[in-house]
Amino acid sequence: PLDELPAFVETLVARPDVDMVLGARVALLGRRIDRKLYRHAYGRVFATAVSQLLSLEVYDTQCGAKLFRVNSHLQAVLERPFLSRWIFDVEILARYVARYEAEGLEVADRVVELPLRVWTDVAGSKVGVADAARAFVELGRIGRRYHGALAARRAR
Repeated sequence: PLDELPAFVETLVARPDVDMVLGARVALLGRRIDRKLYRHAYGRVFATAVSQLLSLEVYDTQCGAKLFRVNSHLQAVLERPFLSRWIFDVEILARYVARYEAEGLEVADRVVELPLRVWTDVAGSKVGVADAARAFVELGRIGRRYHGALAARRAR
């Protein structure tokens, strides 16, 4: 929701080293995160697979709430077409990882997740079994494309 935008902007202003702020739909006391159980479960399985692939503790790659700092890192991340239209969020993270690895920077210092205060799943939005399977196939393609940078990260 747009009500979350000020917290994202504040993070970028307070931390000039941060290039990307991701929203995370985390059900905590004092927050209103309304998600269907199956969507939450699928999201946790997928995020765990992404975390393993990227060697990065990311909670919610598929939350649409994201804010980027416009700089040379973002320009490099966006200069080529994405492999995936479905999970391009993961490919954005993989590209940041590759870029930071090449520059000797730590991605966890430059990408921040903020728990959202409010989230309600969009009515009518459906993720079926075929969509889930396609997401995992595309995750494998992303892993192969960025294998060098991801292997270097895992080796550390």
